[in-house]
Amino acid sequence: MPAVKRLTHAVLLGLVCAAPAVSQAGTLDYTLYAGLEHSNNITLSSDNPISENVLTPGATFQFTQMGSTFQANVAGTLEYRKYLQNHFDSQTQTQIVGQGNWTVMPDRLDFSVEDYAGVQPVDQLSADSPDNQQQTNVFAAGPTLHMRFGDATRGQFELRYINSYASKVDDFDSNRGMAAFRLFRDLTPTDTISGNVEYSDINFKNQPSSANYKREEAYLRYTSQLAHFDADVMLGGTRLNFDEGRDRSSPLLRVQVGWQPTLRNSFAVAGTYQYADAATDIMTTPSVYGLGATDNSSRTEALDPFANTGGLGRGSLSGIGVGSAVIGSQVYKEKRFEANWNWKSERLNITVSPAWNKLQYIDDSTFNQTGKGLSVGVGYRVTPTLTLSGFGTADRLRYDTIDRTDNTVRLGLDLGQQWNRHWSWHASVARERRTSDAVGQSYRETEFFVGVVYRR
Repeated sequence: MPAVKRLTHAVLLGLVCAAPAVSQAGTLDYTLYAGLEHSNNITLSSDNPISENVLTPGATFQFTQMGSTFQANVAGTLEYRKYLQNHFDSQTQTQIVGQGNWTVMPDRLDFSVEDYAGVQPVDQLSADSPDNQQQTNVFAAGPTLHMRFGDATRGQFELRYINSYASKVDDFDSNRGMAAFRLFRDLTPTDTISGNVEYSDINFKNQPSSANYKREEAYLRYTSQLAHFDADVMLGGTRLNFDEGRDRSSPLLRVQVGWQPTLRNSFAVAGTYQYADAATDIMTTPSVYGLGATDNSSRTEALDPFANTGGLGRGSLSGIGVGSAVIGSQVYKEKRFEANWNWKSERLNITVSPAWNKLQYIDDSTFNQTGKGLSVGVGYRVTPTLTLSGFGTADRLRYDTIDRTDNTVRLGLDLGQQWNRHWSWHASVARERRTSDAVGQSYRETEFFVGVVYRR
C-alpha cells in the first residue's frame, strides 16, 4: 500500500499544481486506452510456463506550459493491470518524467520541482515476471537564486532536496541534499557555455553509514539549440568521499547530440562516463529517448501507448515497460552509449537504435556487466488509416564476475487503424526468447494484445 499512497499523492499534487496553469495557457493532451493481453508464459519460466490473460486499461498524458510565472513539461503513462486468472495480484504502474518551475520573483528567485517515476526489476538476475517488478520514484525540489553580471553573463545558486524511493527494495531509499553554483556565458543567441560546481550529501535510510557519501563535481557545459541541430556536452570531474573514509575520483562526461539534416532524416547520439548510483542515473543520464518531447511528431509518439513498443523491452505490449537498472545503494562507474536513426516518408517509417553500456561496482562486483543491444522498428502505412508496424530487439548482457551471459531476442508486429480523429484500435503479437548460462533463466514467451485508444 505505501507505493499506491505515494502514487496517489503525486497525482493529486500534480493536478492541484497544473489546474490553474491549464486554465491560463497550458496545453494538456492525453489518450485513454484499454485492451486484453494474453501470455503463454507470464512467469517467464524455463520449465513451468503459466498462461494468463491481463486486462490493461491505462492513460498517457503530456502537459506543457511556458508562462511568465509557471513553466512545466510533464509526460507520463498510468496503467492498471488486472490478472484475470488471479495468478498475480492486480498492479497499478506509472511512468512519469516531469519538470515544473515557479517564478517567485522575476529574474531573481524560482522554485523548481522534478519527478522521475518508472518500473524497474526487483532482482536483475531474474526474469521480469510480474512478481519481479517494482515502482521507483526520484523526486527533487528546491529554490534557484538568479544573478545578472551583464548582458551576456549570469549566475545562479541552487539548493535541492532529493528523495529516492522503491516499493520493494529498501536499499534504494535515500534523502539527499544538493547545492550548486553555475556561471553562464551566452556565446551567441543559440550557444551557451557554463562553469558548474556541485556538492551533494547522500544518506541512505536503510543502509549502514558506510554506504553514505559526499559527491563533489566541477564541470564545463556547452549547449547549442539550432533549427536542425542541438548539442549538450558536459566535461569535468567527480570526487566521492564515503563516510567510512574512502575516496574515489573519476572524469565526468555526458553528451547528447541531435541532428536533422533533412525533413525525413534525424540522428541522435548520447553517451555517459561517470560515477553514479541508481537514483543519480535515473535523473542525469542523457538518452536519445524521452517522454518530455515538445515538437508535434514527438508529442504524438509520447502520447501513443503503442508507438515505442519495440523499445520498451519485456513487458506489456501496451503502455509501460520494465527498465533494467540495478535498484539499490551501490555506486558504480558507468560507461554508456546510445544512438538513434529515424527515416520517415509519407508511408514508411524506419528506426534503428544501437546501444552499449558497461557498469563496474565499487563494493560488490556481482553486478559488474557489459551490455550490447540493437533495436529496429519499421512502420508502413497500408492505407491512409491502416498502419502495419514491426519491431525487433536483440540484447546481449554479460555479468563479468559470475561468468553469466544472457541473450534476448524479441520480435513483434502491430496492426493499427485510425477510425476517426479520436478513436483507433490495435492488434499486436510479440515473441521473446532468452538463452542464459544461469540455470532456470532461459525461456520462451508469446504475447497477444488487442485494444482500443481514445486520443483527445
